Amino acid sequence: MKNSIFTFIVLFAAAVFCSNSYSQDDNMKKWMDYMTPSDMHKMLAKGTGSWNMKTTFWMAPGSEPMVSEATATGEMVMDGRYLISKVKGNMMGMPFDGMSVEGYDNAAKLFMTTWIDNMGTGIMYMTGKWEESSKTINYTGKTVDPMTANWIDVRQVVTFNSDGTTTMLMYGPGPDGKEFKTMEILSTKQ
Repeated sequence: MKNSIFTFIVLFAAAVFCSNSYSQDDNMKKWMDYMTPSDMHKMLAKGTGSWNMKTTFWMAPGSEPMVSEATATGEMVMDGRYLISKVKGNMMGMPFDGMSVEGYDNAAKLFMTTWIDNMGTGIMYMTGKWEESSKTINYTGKTVDPMTANWIDVRQVVTFNSDGTTTMLMYGPGPDGKEFKTMEILSTKQ
């Protein structure tokens, strides 16, 4: 009986050790895949450099658009893992500063972006997927509506145009709760 128990313990320990060895190798490969910049990161790197931005935005559906211009600089950080873009311009007669951090999560297979600016105190967070056929990243996320202090759904579509420009369309809820286009930004590399 003691020999049977001892044999069982040895076989069980060997099985656990062997499976842990395999699991450690497999986990190491998964971690390396997770941390290594991919083709999606190379695509984000297209946002590096200096850009001129023409922004058109609408305060409500059917309202007259307001137009402003800004400049942006984009830089890949952390060995090509994240794109940080800093925007400077004027909006509604006031100085405007904004910043985004964009990345691609290799494990989740999602783009992730945050946005902050001096026109508020919140952080907008969105995730999105790449659509090869239209060369777009379709983001969805949440932000706080400062008028109601409620979380609202927002959507952003970033298109990489064949001429090297990018177009960003932003959508949010109108007074009736229906989605409308709130902003359009055309970015042209300097």
